Amino acid sequence: MTPSIRLVVGLGNPGEKYIGTRHNAGADFVSALATQNSIDLKAEKKLSARVGRGSIAGHDVRLLIPETYMNHSGRAVALAVNYFQIPPEQLLIVHDELDMTPGASRFKFDGGHGGHNGLRDIIPAIGGTRAFWRLRVGIGHPGQANKVSGWVLSKASKTEQALIASSIDEALAALPLLLDGEDVKAMTRLHSSDKTKEDL
Repeated sequence: MTPSIRLVVGLGNPGEKYIGTRHNAGADFVSALATQNSIDLKAEKKLSARVGRGSIAGHDVRLLIPETYMNHSGRAVALAVNYFQIPPEQLLIVHDELDMTPGASRFKFDGGHGGHNGLRDIIPAIGGTRAFWRLRVGIGHPGQANKVSGWVLSKASKTEQALIASSIDEALAALPLLLDGEDVKAMTRLHSSDKTKEDL
C-alpha cells in the first residue's frame, strides 16, 4: 500500500474570465471535492493560494488551488509542501490533459510534465522530483499545436463540458481508494468508468 495523499492541488488560472475554461479542470475538481466534503477554501497570501483542510473518507487532507497563473503553479505548490512538510509522494496534482478525450480521467504516479505548463513549473520548484501523484482530466486536443493555447483557455462545448464533469465525478468516487493507499484499485476503478473506452 502507498502512503496516503495529504495534499490535493487543483491547477488552473485565477480570475473570473478563466472560470469554466478547459485549463481549469484541475481547479474545478478541487472545488467539487471541497464542496462534497464541506471544506472551506480560504485565501492564504503567504501560500499564494486558496487552502482548506478537512476529513475526506476518514483521512486528514489539505486542499489547495494556486492563485498564481498556470505557468507559475510551482510557487504555490513549493510553498505548501515546505510549509506543511509534505513529501512529494503524498502530493496529488490535478490537471487538464490534452492527450485524453473529454470523459476520461486517470490517476498516475511519476512521469514527466508532458508539455503541461503547470507541471513544467512544479517539478523544478519542488526540487526536480517527479515522484508525485497526478490526476489527469481529459479535455481533448484541438488537432493542431498552434491552436492549443486558445483551446485550453476557452470553454468546452456543452456536450464536452458534461463529459468532463462526468469524469470529475468518477474521479471523486475513486479518490477514497487512493487515500486508503489502494492505488491499483483506484486506477482500475477510474479506468473502468471511462465512457470513451480510451486505452491507457
